[in-house]
Amino acid sequence: MCIGQIGNLLPHVTLSANLAQHLMPAWGLSAAEGGLMASGYAFGYMLAVPLLTTLTDRIDARLVLLCGSILSGLATAAFGIFAQGFWSATAIWSLAGLGFAGAYMPGLKALTDRLPAGDTSRAVTLYASSFSVGVGISFLVAQLVADRWGWRFAFLVTGCGPIAMVLACLLIDERRPAPKPGRLLNFAPVFANREALGYIFGYGAHCFELYGIRTWLVAFWSFVVAHQGAPSWLSPVVMSFTFAVISMPASILGNEAALKFGRHRAITVVMVASACVALIIGLNATAPAWMLALLLITYGLTVPADSGALTAGMSAAAMSKHRGATLALHSTVGFGLSALGAWGTGVALDMAGGPQSAGGWLFVFIVLAAGIALGPFALMWARLEQSPSRAT
Repeated sequence: MCIGQIGNLLPHVTLSANLAQHLMPAWGLSAAEGGLMASGYAFGYMLAVPLLTTLTDRIDARLVLLCGSILSGLATAAFGIFAQGFWSATAIWSLAGLGFAGAYMPGLKALTDRLPAGDTSRAVTLYASSFSVGVGISFLVAQLVADRWGWRFAFLVTGCGPIAMVLACLLIDERRPAPKPGRLLNFAPVFANREALGYIFGYGAHCFELYGIRTWLVAFWSFVVAHQGAPSWLSPVVMSFTFAVISMPASILGNEAALKFGRHRAITVVMVASACVALIIGLNATAPAWMLALLLITYGLTVPADSGALTAGMSAAAMSKHRGATLALHSTVGFGLSALGAWGTGVALDMAGGPQSAGGWLFVFIVLAAGIALGPFALMWARLEQSPSRAT
């Protein structure tokens, strides 16, 4: 399942990886328009995930996963063939995000449905952290192929990635959930679960920060290379790949820290640290490249370190008969704020001078820091009515 997910993620940042260097110049887009176009993926995901994930409480999640993977791959390839400007690109990329809505959380449901009874925290964290490996490979392949053969071919190549999950779906056994009475989109039991909501809202803050930096990471490092210079081995390709891949061990270690010291405590420390690192990067946007590289690597560790713990905490807090609905709300909030993060940082960049302005990048990192700083308040709110034995 983790290998299949890496394949499903191959298209994930193809647009972001080519946004500043290829798509925005080709179509004359502002940073706000570029960010809104990138957010289409998260917006399509947000619209579809409530139905598709809650559907996994009624039918085998493997079927939803299979259909979503196929749609994601086809839509990504269609972007390379048919996208001609802001509107067509946003529409097609939103369709790709809709497909991924049937591929990520339904994949997690398909996995947890087949795990033995007991603590699934480490398995869930491994699945969640393999997300980072897939994103890193997506950054790598999308840029290398675009630099060699053009951005359209990059979308065609990355659109083949979901084939890996299609094969995984054909290999895993069939599991039919017990029939569930009541409405399909019934989130009332989830909203009544305050502990799960705390993790869900915290995940939203995490996604705002994560999608914001992933959307503009290549553009920021291109600014650094153009203004401060950098050795060839510190290219945007290398930095974006490294930033994404180190997220996997960071997420695993973050979850291990959560198991040892308590989830709320560990997640809060990580979120505060991430906000501080973002501010330091923004205030030093014109510093030497080697210094910014070290800061970005540090940021690449803090941004994802809360991801596995948040998802594992939500999964543990969810009632088993409403797990699909809980996963659906988790993803809806997360990717809804992902869309806001991509667009909001683009607006901030335009307001403060654009992609070639140090002031613009300072404002971007201030927005990212403010977004993740809200996460601890969500966890604090969730603890208000918990018993002392479950407060950590």
